[in-house]
Amino acid sequence: MRNFNLSADLTPLYRSAIGFDRLAQLAEHAAANNGNSGYPPYNIELLSENRYRITMAVAGFSMTELDIISEGEKLVVKGIKDQAKAAEDKRQYLHQGIAERGFERSFQLADHVHVIGAELENGLLNIDLVREIPEALKARKIEIKGSRLIE
Repeated sequence: MRNFNLSADLTPLYRSAIGFDRLAQLAEHAAANNGNSGYPPYNIELLSENRYRITMAVAGFSMTELDIISEGEKLVVKGIKDQAKAAEDKRQYLHQGIAERGFERSFQLADHVHVIGAELENGLLNIDLVREIPEALKARKIEIKGSRLIE
């Protein structure tokens, strides 16, 4: 088991968590995904206060080979290569640096973060997210009334 030094840089923990900074949940999620490889590489961007974008490098995958599933506070992106098509491919590689294997990458989303769209362009999969906090949970100012003097 790995030991976490809380005085160390926690930046790696923020890579898979979107929309919240709660240390306990980040550490738990990082420990649970300890076996995740670095494939495919991805970026997480903060576009504005409540908008985010995940960009994944999925070169070699078509739209039909990619699945995005959002369930509760979990976002799962899967790349599924057609094994029959790969078996038919008779190419002989001298060097194969472009991975053509399937993948599954999951992200833990914070409360009220939702996927609003996805786009595949030039081998990059962009997934846009937004945090929509319900009015009942937003901060509100409470009016202070003065007391009446009894005469």
